Amino acid sequence: MGLFDMFKSDSGDKMTPHLAFATSLIYMMSADGEIDHEEIGHLLSVLGGSDQGNGSIGVGAQNQALLDSAVKYRRKNSIDTFLQEAAPLLSDAQKMCMLVNLIDSSLADGQPEPEEQALFGKFLQAFGVSEARFRPFFEIIVLKNDRTVFTNQSHPKNDPSYQVKLSLPS
Repeated sequence: MGLFDMFKSDSGDKMTPHLAFATSLIYMMSADGEIDHEEIGHLLSVLGGSDQGNGSIGVGAQNQALLDSAVKYRRKNSIDTFLQEAAPLLSDAQKMCMLVNLIDSSLADGQPEPEEQALFGKFLQAFGVSEARFRPFFEIIVLKNDRTVFTNQSHPKNDPSYQVKLSLPS
């Protein structure tokens, strides 16, 4: 046993789809070098709230372990390593769920930063999802996060002739 062997791995966590989901959100939150309160709020809402009845704020014990594993993984691995390891484990539905939540996370603080946009592009590429295929999901998430439709009556989407439609790729 080498002198520093005890520091090699403090986590025997095997990558799973659930761990990949939580880890992907950590990568997105930290992409621009700062983690905003809105991003933390989004993460907590996605992973699940506090243990019922104990009055704590944050994630429950099971999700705290998941979050701890995700943070440890993020500290030790590049995004490229993560994507190579996670992508083959995920079903199409899991990939799309992850992508939708990543966009939602990037919009949680208002507008996606360039680093978040670049990171999202890496996810699309690694998952084999084209921008055209993802566009309808993107449009819905953007609409979900555009609260100015309530506070700005002259918002273009408040025009009586405007109708929300999904444009599906052909």
